[in-house]
Amino acid sequence: MALYLRKELEKSKSVIGVWQITETEEELVRLGSVPSDEMEEISFIKNDSMRKQRLAVRALLCELFGEKVYLSHHDNGKPYLENSVTNISITHTQKYVAVILNDNEDVGIDIESLARDFSAVEQKALSEDEIEDLDEDRKNEQLAIYWCAKEAIFKRISAYNVDFAEQIEVERFRPRGEGELDATFIHKDGYEEEFELEYMTFDNHVLVWVVG
Repeated sequence: MALYLRKELEKSKSVIGVWQITETEEELVRLGSVPSDEMEEISFIKNDSMRKQRLAVRALLCELFGEKVYLSHHDNGKPYLENSVTNISITHTQKYVAVILNDNEDVGIDIESLARDFSAVEQKALSEDEIEDLDEDRKNEQLAIYWCAKEAIFKRISAYNVDFAEQIEVERFRPRGEGELDATFIHKDGYEEEFELEYMTFDNHVLVWVVG
């Protein structure tokens, strides 16, 4: 399928890329120019789908950058590019991988399939106020957006031991095909950091991102 979506965010000067995984592993290897050390690491992944997701990220990065980039991860799991100052966040499902890039600001992105049951998110990651705001008619979709929003902020913050229910508050919203979200991250010392997120839905998936 190659590149499924390339979205330029003019306001934040960011780029979002989405790749639909339809290729074989061999095709993804050819498309991705994967460095030998990372290829060896990927070869130890036993799950076929997870291997393809890692390879698809590589193919997507080659498509977006037009040249080989070297992807690494900090000790906390946050990805970074060894040969570029561009900030990056990565997310994937069985069918899609997505990245967001920004040269100046920290970023976070998350994607989920709406075919998944998100009922556990209600008790695991939502505050009492957020639970009260749930719309029974579109509850699973709303829970998916809540989860993606909190994951995106978590990736942007890169903090340890974050309590999603207590530390990440998402303002009331009603699911639409795309929209904006306001959220607050409450640091352990009580400092509150405000965020504006955006989201879109496509092919029964929801994608949420944050910049800055």
